[in-house]
Amino acid sequence: MTAVLGSPHRPPAPASAAGPFSKYLVPEVVFGWGALSEAGHAARRLGARRPFVVTDDGVAAAGWADELTGHLAAVGLTGTVWQGMTPNPKDHEVAAGARAYADSGCDVVVGLGGGSVIDAAKSIAVVASNGGAILDYEGVDRVALALPPTVMCPTTAGTGADVSQFAVVTDTARRVKATLIGRALVPDISVTDPRLLTTMPDDLAAATGLDALTHAVEAYVSRAHGPLSDVHALHAVELIAAHLRRTLTHPDDEAARTAMAQASLEAGLAFTTAILGATHAMSHQVGGLLDLPHGVVNGVLLPHVMRFNARTTAERFVPVARALGVDTRRMSAAAAADAAADAVAALAADLGCPAGLAELGVRPADVDTLTTTTLADACLSTNPRDAGAADVSDLFRVAM
Repeated sequence: MTAVLGSPHRPPAPASAAGPFSKYLVPEVVFGWGALSEAGHAARRLGARRPFVVTDDGVAAAGWADELTGHLAAVGLTGTVWQGMTPNPKDHEVAAGARAYADSGCDVVVGLGGGSVIDAAKSIAVVASNGGAILDYEGVDRVALALPPTVMCPTTAGTGADVSQFAVVTDTARRVKATLIGRALVPDISVTDPRLLTTMPDDLAAATGLDALTHAVEAYVSRAHGPLSDVHALHAVELIAAHLRRTLTHPDDEAARTAMAQASLEAGLAFTTAILGATHAMSHQVGGLLDLPHGVVNGVLLPHVMRFNARTTAERFVPVARALGVDTRRMSAAAAADAAADAVAALAADLGCPAGLAELGVRPADVDTLTTTTLADACLSTNPRDAGAADVSDLFRVAM
C-alpha cells in the first residue's frame, strides 16, 4: 500500500447529513463599562458618513443620546436623531421612521435604547432597504435584501435584541405582535455599556431582567438548542438569579449592573440560535392585544409554561434549577423542574410582578383570540413539548 504523505486521518462521514447542526449567528460585540465611547468608531468601521440614530424620549432625557452624538462627532460624524416611537413599536411608527431615514440621506442605522428601540431600528432598516411595509416581512427569512449597516447600543438588560436575529413589531390592525426572524436582522455591531443601565427605573429593570431570564430558560430547553447556546443560556440564568434582585435594592452596584448586562447579552446569544418557546409565543399576543410590558407578561407566564413543558422534558430543567440556586442532589427530575418553576415565580413576585394575567387586564373572553394568534407565532415551533389549541388555552386560563 502506498501512503499519501501529509494526508491527515479523517473520521468517517456521518451516515446521514441531517445533523444535528446549529447555525450560530452573532454580531461583532463590544462590551464593558464605558463601551459607548466606541460607538463612533464602530459606525466608522461600517463606512458611516451620516448615521441615523433611533432612540426614545426616556433615553434622550437620561442624556445618553447626547453622549452618543458626541462620540459620533468625535470621529467626524453628524447623526440625524429620530425618536418618533412608543414602547412596543407600532407598524405605522416603523413606516414613519423609514421615511425619515430616506429623507435624511443617512447610510448607517444606530439604535440606542431598550428592546423597543432596537426592534424599531432593525425594522426601519428592513423597510429602508427592502421597501414595502414592515408587516410584509413577518415570519422566518422573509427579508431578502441586506440591511444598511447597523450598530445597536442597549440601555436595558433584558431583550438581547442587539445580538439576535429577531425583531418584533405591533400590528395595530390585528392587535398582535408580528415576529420577524432571519439572519439579515442580526446587527453588524453590538455595543453594550453597563453604565447605560443605571438610569433605568426599577420597574423597567425588573421587566427586562425577567425577559432575559425567559430568553435563557426557553433557549436552554428549546428543540433547537445546542452546545453553544446551552453554555450561554445557563450562565445567563446563573447571573440573573445572583444579581437581578440586587440591581433593584442596590442600584449603584456596578458589579451587579455589569453582570445583568452580560446576562442579557448571553441570553441573546443563546436564543438567537435556539429560538424560544411557548412563553414568548403567548406573551407576544398579550402584549399586542393590550400594549403591555413584554417582560412582565413573561414573568407571569414562564412558571406555568415551565411546568407544562416539564411533563415531557423534566430532565432538561434540572440544570436550569441548579443555575437558579436549587439544590437538586436529592431530587427527581420532575421535582427539580417544579422547584425551578417555583424559583422563577418567587423571583417574579419579589420584583413586583403580578400574580396573574387578570391583574394586567386580560379577560377570560380574550383567551380564544389569544390562543388563535399564539398558534401562528413562530416561537411556538421550537417549544420542547407540542402545544395545540387546547393546551395553549389551558395555559392562558391557568395563568389568569
